[in-house]
Amino acid sequence: QVQLMESGGGSVQAGGSLRLSCAVSGRSISGSNMGWYRQAPGKQREWVATVTSIPTTFHADSVKGRFTISRDNAKNTAYLQMNSLRPEDTAVYYCNMRGITGDYWGQGTQVTVSS
Repeated sequence: QVQLMESGGGSVQAGGSLRLSCAVSGRSISGSNMGWYRQAPGKQREWVATVTSIPTTFHADSVKGRFTISRDNAKNTAYLQMNSLRPEDTAVYYCNMRGITGDYWGQGTQVTVSS
């Protein structure tokens, strides 16, 4: 059974940093794209960033220059380094693994940024 476990969320003041981790068990991430999404209260889930299997990275315009996605295939883990956090970054952050083997999601980790 494939499981994605996010960690690293928490509360931080505006301008601060957090590093989210997504540890995957049950399947190797090496051939899959890894992504981060977020959902703020009352809003739809939105895409934040993706790192492909190559790896190539893509970031949403709203986080470009502040967030960096990465992966470590040896640790079967993806990361999201978040710097210069803003109150509007407050959301539940979800990890996603997508490839020919399927589409998998974690349970999410809360990030709260206070002004």
